[in-house]
Amino acid sequence: MQLFLDYFVVLFIVVDPIGVAAMFAALAHDETPRHRRVVAARGILIAAVVLVAFTLGGDSLLHVLGISMPAFQISGGLLLFLLAVDMVFARHSGLRSTTIAEQKEAEHKKDIAVFPLAIPLIAGPGALTTVLLMVGDQGSEPLVIGTVLSVLAVVLLLTLIALWFAPYIMKVLGRTGANVVSRLLGIVLAALAVQFVLDGWIAASVPQSEESAEVITI
Repeated sequence: MQLFLDYFVVLFIVVDPIGVAAMFAALAHDETPRHRRVVAARGILIAAVVLVAFTLGGDSLLHVLGISMPAFQISGGLLLFLLAVDMVFARHSGLRSTTIAEQKEAEHKKDIAVFPLAIPLIAGPGALTTVLLMVGDQGSEPLVIGTVLSVLAVVLLLTLIALWFAPYIMKVLGRTGANVVSRLLGIVLAALAVQFVLDGWIAASVPQSEESAEVITI
C-alpha cells in the first residue's frame, strides 16, 4: 500500500491532470462537448499504450543500451528536477507541455488526440522517465510492475475526468489557480527528484566502496 501511495504521488504530480486540463481546454475550446470527450478518451488510451509499453519493456531497453539503473536514476532525477522548476515558475517547455511552435501546429490539426494531447502532454518525457524509474528502482518484480500499472490506471482515469470537466475546472480555478496548483506540486516534485539523484549516487558508490574494502583486506 505504501509503495502504491509513493508511486501515485510521483506520477500524479508529473502528469499534472489540472495542468493538462488547462492546456486541453485551450486547444479544444471550439469543439462540441461530445467531441471533446471523444478526443480526451482517445488521447488517454494512446498515452496508456505508450506508458504501459515503457513500464513492461523499459528495463529491457536500458539493459540493451548498456545503461545502468544508477545512471538512469541520476539522469532521470535531474530531468524531473528541471520539470519541477518549470512547474514552480509556471514555465512551458517541451518537458511538461507543448512548445510555442508545437502549439501553433496543434491549432491547425483537426485531431489533437495523438499530438499534443497523448504526447507530450500526458505521456511526455517526464512521465516516461518516471515509470522507468519506478520499475527500475525496485527491480522488475511482478508485484512492482503490477503496482506501477495500477498507479497508471488511477492517474490516467483522474486525468480523463479532468479533461472531460476541463471547461468547468478552468471556470473555477482560472489560469492563475491552475498555476498555483502546479507550483505547489512542483515543490514536492523537486524534493522527490533530488531523492532519485541521491539514490542513484548511493547505488553507484556502493560497489566502488565494496571493491575498495576487498583490496584493503587482501
